[in-house]
Amino acid sequence: MGTVNLTIQERTARLELNRPEVLNAMDENMLRELKKALDEINGSSAEVVIISGSGRGFSAGGDIKTMLSSADEGAFFEIMDVISDIILTLYTMPKLVISAIHGPAAGLGLSFALAADYIAAHEQSVLAMNFIGIGLIPDGGGHYFLEKRAGEARAKQLIWSGEKLDAAGAKHAGLIDEIVQGDMVSAIEDLAGSWLKKPVKAMIETKSIYTAANKERLLDMLAREKEGQYKMRQTLDHQEGISSFIEKRQPVFTGK
Repeated sequence: MGTVNLTIQERTARLELNRPEVLNAMDENMLRELKKALDEINGSSAEVVIISGSGRGFSAGGDIKTMLSSADEGAFFEIMDVISDIILTLYTMPKLVISAIHGPAAGLGLSFALAADYIAAHEQSVLAMNFIGIGLIPDGGGHYFLEKRAGEARAKQLIWSGEKLDAAGAKHAGLIDEIVQGDMVSAIEDLAGSWLKKPVKAMIETKSIYTAANKERLLDMLAREKEGQYKMRQTLDHQEGISSFIEKRQPVFTGK
């Protein structure tokens, strides 16, 4: 098995992030496998897509080790373009996409989850847009999806604070659509099954109308995030954030 597991059975595609040893942190290899898997789903006859994570959580976000090993500017812009392709494909594909969150969904992992049409989170899940802790800004469309779901003012608060939200807090903020108690897999399968009993083509057409109207704004946000993230990577605060994370201590930021 690779870093992404994909199965397509009849009308349902199931995509599982599969780096459980690092809470499904997204490195370059996983991102490229994700792009390939989403392209395969996009070209399939599946109508409902379920996205989940293996092990103890959905995804802890971007892999810090990848950030440390990628000082090359060309490599940075290339992987940011891969991220943009992933998010745009996920958001616009003519399928009904469900994010099934359990455990942590943070940073880029949360941006990825928010690109779905419907987000269910287990009662013990934790969500955080925590880029601020390492002196970065959200990418993967994080600004766009947080604004869509929570409004601009609350989105800024969540980004600037890096606040961790439990399932109830995430539901109150509008970031998720459903809190699941008990068995997550059964609940999501039941949801997907109930959708497949509806006029799915009509549901997908509604999605297509919204995505066509909003696609250009998402593309603009992704481009601005790429530019902004590059600038933040040059800051002393980002270097301090990475160092403090590796050394497992509180960061001392200076605003530089």
